[in-house]
Amino acid sequence: MNRQHFFFHPLFSFISVIAGNFLYALTVKLFLLPSGLVTGGTTGIALTINHFFGISITQFVLLFNIIMLIAGYLVLGKQFAATTLASTFLYPFALEIFDRILGDYVMTDDLLLCTIFSGLGIGIALGIVIRSGASTGGMDIPPLILQKTFHIPVSGSMYAFDVVILLGQALFRPAENILYGIVLVMIYTMVLDKLLLMGATRTELKVISEKSDEIRNAILTQIDRGVTLLDGETGYLRNKTQVLLSIISKRELPKIEKLIHSIDPESFIVVSRVNEVNGRGFSMKKKYR
Repeated sequence: MNRQHFFFHPLFSFISVIAGNFLYALTVKLFLLPSGLVTGGTTGIALTINHFFGISITQFVLLFNIIMLIAGYLVLGKQFAATTLASTFLYPFALEIFDRILGDYVMTDDLLLCTIFSGLGIGIALGIVIRSGASTGGMDIPPLILQKTFHIPVSGSMYAFDVVILLGQALFRPAENILYGIVLVMIYTMVLDKLLLMGATRTELKVISEKSDEIRNAILTQIDRGVTLLDGETGYLRNKTQVLLSIISKRELPKIEKLIHSIDPESFIVVSRVNEVNGRGFSMKKKYR
């Protein structure tokens, strides 16, 4: 099992990096470039350079990514460079392929549709690459270098770079495109955040009861879920108590609430959503003793 995991996990990660970069390139080719939208990152710089100097977007992206890869290697180390290497070449390569295949093909002239689908495509593509443990390279690297060198927060410098890149495109794009470009950045940022938090969502259950031992037994035997006992103390009377902690699925919640109330109608129950759960009983098989 461990050997299979050792083999398939890196393979799946590499396939994810390829898929993410190709989706990014396809989104840019189908929706971003034909509509004249503005965007941040390396693509945004490439659009500005292309407009003023006529340098191919693909060629500039490739050159810029290689420079950033070398900078990342020198400042951030070999491990970071290794995770960035694939995206450095895959994105411009995929962009060139789609440019040759699709040519001047335009799927839609609707600026709103292009904005929405550009945001969705870019957000999903970036999420796939980052969740695979890799980096997209390009303009992701300068904020990391600034953080390590000058301790500047990544989020702050990243937003500052994006604002400068968007302002650069404002010199030659209509005001309407700039506004749609801001919406585009907001969409792919939200999609990326959602995708990075997406996982096997579960429900966290905390129970405080005078009949904690009976409830613990019932959860273990009737629901077949693990229980962790936490030591607690009541705030008013300072009495010692136990807090039962269990992670369950959404479907199990009504059943387990009914079970707890049948044992102790006065029990105190706290239900929370957790975005991802890893470990024995969820991402790994259960062990019964």
